[in-house]
Amino acid sequence: MIATHDDAAPGHAPTTTTHVSRTLIKAPVETVWSILTKTDEALPFFFGGICETVDGLHPGAKMRMVHRNRKIAMVVGEVLAFEPPRLYSHTFRMTTIDEPPCVVTYRLAEHADGCEFSLTIDRAVPGSKLEKQMLGAQGFIGANLRALAETGCPALSGRMVGLLSPLSALLAKPSQRIGNWPLD
Repeated sequence: MIATHDDAAPGHAPTTTTHVSRTLIKAPVETVWSILTKTDEALPFFFGGICETVDGLHPGAKMRMVHRNRKIAMVVGEVLAFEPPRLYSHTFRMTTIDEPPCVVTYRLAEHADGCEFSLTIDRAVPGSKLEKQMLGAQGFIGANLRALAETGCPALSGRMVGLLSPLSALLAKPSQRIGNWPLD
């Protein structure tokens, strides 16, 4: 399920919007949390990116999602909230898009059949490239996280992204080189 709301007064264009998608995952919250917050391997639900930090995920920590070759930064941000095993929030800037960052928040809640994974995209400029990319990714992220937590394997879409990973490295822009996006 995906829901959207904006901050506009009646008759005015919104300056930001909030998009929420929810995915039911038939796995314990702790299992989903441990998969969601891994920093030591490629994450198929994050398009094969590896989450890097200097000293772990905690509020104020800089983080980046890097290609598995560790030479390309795909996303950079700063952790805003980290409350295991329920809440993880960070700023989100794609290194290929020169636009202000948005805020991404992941929430996990107990559910009779496992847990509910909520992915919230906040503060994205309406109609921006970043907003469009993020909206397109919500379903992919939820489906692949669910498949990984329930079966131990990503969905077909996540496996395909993994197979295409070498090609994405070849197509990366010079501005995405990891040296351009330090964590310190």
